[in-house]
Amino acid sequence: MIILTGNDLKSGAVVWWAGVDWSLHVAEAVDVGDQAASIAAREEAARRVNAPYSIDALRDENGVRPAHIKDRIRALGPTVRPDLTLKPADPEAGNWVI
Repeated sequence: MIILTGNDLKSGAVVWWAGVDWSLHVAEAVDVGDQAASIAAREEAARRVNAPYSIDALRDENGVRPAHIKDRIRALGPTVRPDLTLKPADPEAGNWVI
């Protein structure tokens, strides 16, 4: 499975390609297959995302999970304070002031 990630151009938040738009939640990422480069180029040109790139991911009973530890950390948030990680149903997700 190949998914896309990058950073939201306005907030800098880590985002994942969800098929039509970008999501803050890796669980909503979709398999882009061989379309990764074209989607990334289109979205970056439209200035919706900064530095998008494709990564390998796995889908299991817990949902989508990046294959590499670097991207797992990007998906799950801080590694030292679990209370700061982004919750999938958090209504405040994306309402950060930077």
